[in-house]
Amino acid sequence: MMDVLNLALPYFGLIFIGFACGKVKNLPETGLAWMNFFLLYVSLPALFFRIMAKTPFEELNNLPFVIGTTLATATAFFLSVGTGKFLGRLTMREAGMAGLAGGYGNIGYMGPGLALAVLGPKAAVPTALVFCFDSIFLFSIAPLMMALTSGDKRPLLPTIFIVIKHIVLHPLIVAAYLGAFVAAFHIQMPVAVDGMLLFLQNSAAPVALFALGVTVALRPLGRVPWEIPGLIFIKLLLHPLIVFGLMLLLGPFPPLWAATAVLLASLPPALNVFVIARQYDSWIEPASVAVLLGTFVSVLTLTSVMYFLKTGQIAFP
Repeated sequence: MMDVLNLALPYFGLIFIGFACGKVKNLPETGLAWMNFFLLYVSLPALFFRIMAKTPFEELNNLPFVIGTTLATATAFFLSVGTGKFLGRLTMREAGMAGLAGGYGNIGYMGPGLALAVLGPKAAVPTALVFCFDSIFLFSIAPLMMALTSGDKRPLLPTIFIVIKHIVLHPLIVAAYLGAFVAAFHIQMPVAVDGMLLFLQNSAAPVALFALGVTVALRPLGRVPWEIPGLIFIKLLLHPLIVFGLMLLLGPFPPLWAATAVLLASLPPALNVFVIARQYDSWIEPASVAVLLGTFVSVLTLTSVMYFLKTGQIAFP
């Protein structure tokens, strides 16, 4: 248990340091803009590029794994939409945002660093695959739902084109497929460039976790809507259970790959849930509450999953 706590505490510790700084220092939220830009466009792309570039290309071709993890995320998303619609009495537009809270984990900020720390460097490939295909699904379904429920009634085909463009040009996905290209053609990166990318990669996790803590601290904790406990239950407990079942059903997969999928499914709601809610001006305050409470509850649930994985109580054939 001490080994697990020694792995978990630095991650949650950085979040709580950022949270404390956000509460103590009265700095404007606009100060986070360059930090978030650095994460999204510089350090995290460097991380995903190096992961993919240093992976033998044949290891990236695992369609059943991609289907299993993406299907689990889609199931969690639509269960969360139903929870928001019928438990919270939300409109379909608001329920789409609730679906993100129950299906979209913090796979960008927390996922890579945590998976590599808990499961080792061989967890890099499944982590990159889960991130890419979960992001493609979620970045597709959310804008489509918003377009279909918008009062403007925008034409569907231009909306689909915009969604595809945003996915193809998303910096983390661009980094992933460029890394896959480098791996496929065995391109050798210059030592100086690779060293700079490694330097940027190492900065991704601490900067992301600190920024997450500060951002959560700046969100007001308002009334907890009825649907929020159900969404947190889906995200932190049901989603990893669905992944576990699909890994057994569609496998066998390498045990470390299946364990990585379960660990990533156990992550709390992503900070981007609030960002997307604000972008579409829908379900904004509940999204903030879901991220805040989900992050705090995950201290217990995520640490428990890490403990079960490390001790072999969650095991795969």
